[in-house]
Amino acid sequence: MEHLTFTNKNGDFTIDHPENINSLYFPLASEVGLKSAISPNLGGDAKIDQESFLIEPVSIDNLHNNRSTRNFWIKNQFGQVASLTGASARQEAQKFSDEQEESRISAGFMWQKLERQLKKPQLTATLTSFIPHNENVEIMQIDIINKSEVEQTLTPYAAIPIFGRSADNIRDHRNVTSMLHRIKTNQFGVEVCPTMSFDERGHRLNNKIYYVFGFDDKEKGPQTFYPTVESFIGEAGNFTHPAAVFKDSTGFDSQTSIDGREAMGAFRFDSFTLDVGQSKSFIILMGIEEEEKAIHNMAKKYSKLSQVRSSLVETQNYWLDKVSVGFHTKDINFDNYMKWVCFQPYLRRIFGCSFLPHHDYGRGGRGWRDLWQDCLSLLLMEPKAVRSMIINNYKGVRLDGTNATIIGQGEGEFLADRNGISRVWMDHALWPLITTKLYIDQTGDIDILTKEVSYFKDSHIKRGTAIDNLWTETYGNEQRTATNDLYTGSILEHLLIQHLTAFYEVGQHNVYRLRGADWNDALDMADENGESVAFTTAYSGNLMELASLVRLLESRTNIKSIEILEEIGLLLKSDSDIYDKINRKHHILDAYTNQCQHNTNGHKIKLSLSEIALNLIQKATWLRQHLQQNEWLDVNEAEGWYNSYYDNSGKATDGYYNGQIHMMLTGQVFTIMNYVATDEQIRKMTASADHYLYRPEIGGYRLNTDFKEIKSDLGRMFGFAYGEKENGAVFSHMTVMYANALYRRGFAKEGWKALKSLADTALKFETSRIYPGIPEYFRSDGRGVYHYLTGAASWYMLTMVTEVFGLQGKSGDLVLYPKLLAEQFDEKGIASITAPFDSKAFHITYENRKHKDFGDYVITEANCDGRNLDITDDAFVLISKTQLDQLGDAEHRITIVLN
Repeated sequence: MEHLTFTNKNGDFTIDHPENINSLYFPLASEVGLKSAISPNLGGDAKIDQESFLIEPVSIDNLHNNRSTRNFWIKNQFGQVASLTGASARQEAQKFSDEQEESRISAGFMWQKLERQLKKPQLTATLTSFIPHNENVEIMQIDIINKSEVEQTLTPYAAIPIFGRSADNIRDHRNVTSMLHRIKTNQFGVEVCPTMSFDERGHRLNNKIYYVFGFDDKEKGPQTFYPTVESFIGEAGNFTHPAAVFKDSTGFDSQTSIDGREAMGAFRFDSFTLDVGQSKSFIILMGIEEEEKAIHNMAKKYSKLSQVRSSLVETQNYWLDKVSVGFHTKDINFDNYMKWVCFQPYLRRIFGCSFLPHHDYGRGGRGWRDLWQDCLSLLLMEPKAVRSMIINNYKGVRLDGTNATIIGQGEGEFLADRNGISRVWMDHALWPLITTKLYIDQTGDIDILTKEVSYFKDSHIKRGTAIDNLWTETYGNEQRTATNDLYTGSILEHLLIQHLTAFYEVGQHNVYRLRGADWNDALDMADENGESVAFTTAYSGNLMELASLVRLLESRTNIKSIEILEEIGLLLKSDSDIYDKINRKHHILDAYTNQCQHNTNGHKIKLSLSEIALNLIQKATWLRQHLQQNEWLDVNEAEGWYNSYYDNSGKATDGYYNGQIHMMLTGQVFTIMNYVATDEQIRKMTASADHYLYRPEIGGYRLNTDFKEIKSDLGRMFGFAYGEKENGAVFSHMTVMYANALYRRGFAKEGWKALKSLADTALKFETSRIYPGIPEYFRSDGRGVYHYLTGAASWYMLTMVTEVFGLQGKSGDLVLYPKLLAEQFDEKGIASITAPFDSKAFHITYENRKHKDFGDYVITEANCDGRNLDITDDAFVLISKTQLDQLGDAEHRITIVLN
């Protein structure tokens, strides 16, 4: 049985016989564009974006298709042929016999090494793949050692199929688009420059060049070339039995041009002889550029083996430095696992929500939630880089409180929806405040709330229920006034509009309407009458947090009032009797959105900050009471939970009906997190979740019980098989948020149970079948799927740093209040974390010599660099912003004793 082993404290790992698991893939990428997925036998794809795929796009179900394999063949003087990647017909067949070759994958951040012991011919091959962090080239270094007892003369062949066009052409006009290819060989390899990008809406001239070059360790290029698929595989051959290798079919010389064919980055090097134990190395470069000069500069740079090796080390160090958070607990495997969890937000920033084999949807880029949730982890690792991101992200908010859902490539770039889809996710207004609150806590930069930012504008108005026929693309995507001036408002104004408009958009139960969906995108069939109790509770918490930020702005600055858009006054009604009147709420919202349909008059009014804060608190308090009184389900003395939704028929989703229990985890997460649930209710909720949702063998807490119906009045999720994706899988994101909520409320044991179950399942390789990290979900057999690109990683990291290890910001001050359990300390009673705060590096060690649990210890001693720190009456350590500013740039060591 294959198993995964960590080899150091940086998260590097090995797996033997990885090719026996078809669903394994690894991400390689640079910061400047090139993104690759690579399987254990070097299958997978490589691309810049949706329009520019170097290697044919793959999904998880054709990842094992050898058409997209980066292959390297060897043939000896006895006619024995083998693929160094294991992707030959003979070697594929050997997987099912006792003759399987020994193989091992070693990998770390953005690099993979495949080692294979070939039997015929007898060779050891090592293929190392990586993408330099600042280049658009994927590099493969091949090292071959003669392991036989006799001298061997070997002929090497490289073979990388070049797709060279848009992913849309994988079936659509596949053959026609190959006719656009202009293929040529040169002394280093094969270049493909299609004449145009095929698009029936409007063909565009192409300026991208796709290439595959090769060199031996003497910087010598190939001898013979096979620049088309036909020339390489032959009429009777295929990619695992190519005629060029097995039949010595005739190739082409350098300086050959061929037009209109499927391209192949294939070539043969000069034969060479290895004595017993001798070695030989090769370099394969594959990439995308817009100028031939750039390609040849790349070839000149990376034709040298020494440069490739030094670039690999530089790339490894670059990504290790990026992950500036590290953990030390009793479990070294968990500590290494956390390295990958902390690395995953970088992967999502680069890959978006597409461009890996499971993530075969969309056309690249990230969604609105992704923009904000990815900032959570970046705030903990690269806080300096986040301020501008936050400010620019607010440019996606519309005056009606909704936001753009098409995000451009540049920071703060949002695009109009040209498909006429007025999709509104009712949870979208939540995430900007959550991220901004964390930013202010980490930095103390309360002034960011006064920063002036523009608003997004397109044809969608009145919260997606109407079209602005006056808007055109000439108008642009920034809101204007009646005098055609760009309208801007403070970030605080943006937050008020988002939260106040949502407050008035309620359904028949006076709960926020579900609209197109909430966080759970698969609840997409209840637009008319659906309501989200779960996220209404989240909004209640956000309103209270926003009130606290308004008060902080007033207390930390000389600002007593702010100017906001005149129309917002409609939403700040102080008459709390309105809150119970659904129709009245609708009238208020209509009155506001009617005045913000095309241009705004731009007039502003001055309002007292204290009055705004009081108004927000009133709304939050009413929501909490309303939810507590109407949505709690008291099942018995030990169990109970909150209803999560109302479907399109106006019926509650949770409870006992149709002869069975119905429970959804989402409704419990946000009621706990946002102080709607009482402590006694939390005890009942955790008991219920353990009873009806917890399955440790598949990762922990399922997203819901089996409703045993399609439920077309709620969402597509109920059409999925139970245990898949949103329908009853262990959905990592919500499980982590459940843990976070429990920690916030002091239920550390229950929170750790949720976190540990996810980690244990992910690291149980024989079940999870994934490389280290947290997947989007675990399906009903425990296999992890939709790996790497999930917001769960940001929330897992956030929870470990701020709650478990207690490294929290409070308006710029550093608070240390750990919630570690006895089992998390090593045998000496030590647990530690390395993390930045306020642009300073800290190594914080907790000493718990008596191995007490959270709740049974308090902080009795604390020092920073040998100087004692004050411990508050509440038994936590606080280092003020002023004290932090006095610290130098070197790493600071804090030791805290728990007794």
